[in-house]
Amino acid sequence: MTQIIVLPHEELCPNGALFNVDPGISICDALLQNGIEIEHACEKSCACTTCHVILREGYGSLVPAEETEDDLLDKAWGLEPTSRLSCQAMVTDADLVVEIPKYTINMVKEG
Repeated sequence: MTQIIVLPHEELCPNGALFNVDPGISICDALLQNGIEIEHACEKSCACTTCHVILREGYGSLVPAEETEDDLLDKAWGLEPTSRLSCQAMVTDADLVVEIPKYTINMVKEG
């Protein structure tokens, strides 16, 4: 089991969270299965940036992002060197510390 620590987020997870998941699940699905309703406007198809997260620990354990994800991340609010789209980043056997950015850009709502 892999431990995921979610840092506090004002709306989605005010007190933060700690839970265990099996490797092979996406970070997005892990969050959703544990009651953290992260936005995923494209239904996890790597077509938006609403599920953007920042890995504060464990980034190096993830399989590198593919070009499509990297291109989308360039449009994410609050992009950092350890940013990933949570729908594309699969949990391995290394523990993770995840931060959900304060804001998200939803092209469907805003466009």
